[in-house]
Amino acid sequence: MRKTLVGPRLRQLRRERKQTQAEMAEALGISPAYVNLLENNQRALSVQVLMALTDAYNVDWRDLIKDDGATRLSDLRHVLQDPIFEDQTPDLQEIRGALDHAPALVQAFLTLYGAHRTMIERVMRSGDEGGMANLTSSTPETAIHDFFRNNSNHFEALETAAERLEAERPSRNDDLYTTLKTRLQEDQGFTVRTATLEEMPHILRDYDAKAGTVYLSEALDHQNRKFQLAHVLCLVTCGDLLDQMIEQSNLTEAPSRARCRVELANYFAAAYLMPYAPFYTMAEKTNYDIDRLAAAFDVSFEQVCQRLTTLQREGQKGVPFFFLRVDKAGNVTKRFNATSFHLAEHGGSCPVWNVHAAFRTPGLILPQFLDLPDGQRFFSISRTTERPVFSRETQDRRLAVALGCEMQHVHRVGYASSYNLKDEGLFSPIGINCHLCPRQACSQRAHQPLHMNLPIDANRRGNTRYES
Repeated sequence: MRKTLVGPRLRQLRRERKQTQAEMAEALGISPAYVNLLENNQRALSVQVLMALTDAYNVDWRDLIKDDGATRLSDLRHVLQDPIFEDQTPDLQEIRGALDHAPALVQAFLTLYGAHRTMIERVMRSGDEGGMANLTSSTPETAIHDFFRNNSNHFEALETAAERLEAERPSRNDDLYTTLKTRLQEDQGFTVRTATLEEMPHILRDYDAKAGTVYLSEALDHQNRKFQLAHVLCLVTCGDLLDQMIEQSNLTEAPSRARCRVELANYFAAAYLMPYAPFYTMAEKTNYDIDRLAAAFDVSFEQVCQRLTTLQREGQKGVPFFFLRVDKAGNVTKRFNATSFHLAEHGGSCPVWNVHAAFRTPGLILPQFLDLPDGQRFFSISRTTERPVFSRETQDRRLAVALGCEMQHVHRVGYASSYNLKDEGLFSPIGINCHLCPRQACSQRAHQPLHMNLPIDANRRGNTRYES
């Protein structure tokens, strides 16, 4: 059994209540010395003390024992690879010490660095347009991505809700659309009807709660019609749960909260169409064969990829994946992450990464082994995905998606099984963004790094005009 060490959280809880160790000890029925040992991680938390904490302080025991140390460690190590720190990088033991004994300081440092990165990216994007407000504001997409990532892209409450509703009306995959439509009509009193393109020229789904009608565009294919009805089912039946989760997210801006509701309902829809236990079992059985999963659950390739990033249930953990979707110009249109990989927010991700090359080979899966500047290594697959074509004006609406995992999990993924993993030549050196990438002698460099000067010699010509 893994020991449960909660020193920093216990200290934070005591300070929030403005208590001494003696006062906390009295509330818990233990000695002050034992409180001191717990706060310094010299004793593991017992079940009895955990229950006493829950009763005395009215806190959820899951919040106390939640272990986000691995994510924080990865985030901190990634940040400290920034060239602005040069030779001031602490060693791993010092980093772990900071996480164990000063978690609030670590979080403040990460928040400050995040604001610094946001400022830089907005300067690069905005130039002189928009003023300072444009530079310091946080996008809803960033806030929501951070909220999902802080939860390992897994929400057990939504999984449970989806399983409960699916169990009430079990259905075969090929009958799910009819089941969802009937459920909304008979149980909730909604009318579901398909609207023509002339009726809804720029809308794919319209949920009119007051009129009791759900309109689906005829432009949607069968898989996406099911997804949209499952999304509406969540809005209708799980509104209170969504409100509660949004409150817990600490999102304050109206656009962020509205967007979060959409993403949480999308999460529910995926959980309903691809129930956790059977989906996880087949994923493991097939070594994460995406096309096989898509066929079995009658969903799209992209929907499977996104669902795979959510398999983080205790006792049934799948491979932790990241997911990225880009358009032909390299703009990031969707991203989810259950790994330590830092995804580009606004596009401009590394051209060495073959997610961009996927547009040249539509429909084919391209595997690639990735080596990041901070030494982390990942395996990814990239493939195009098609948007519905419903008129001559909507042709060639192709996007590319990438799904990846850390190398420690790659033995579970069938797409990597034919490679010699000991071959160092497998790995492609990539960065997240040219502006922030410290790599030298990269033939794909498009910008000078912001925090370092590449060597320039007027008598030599390097791979690019940025160094020689």
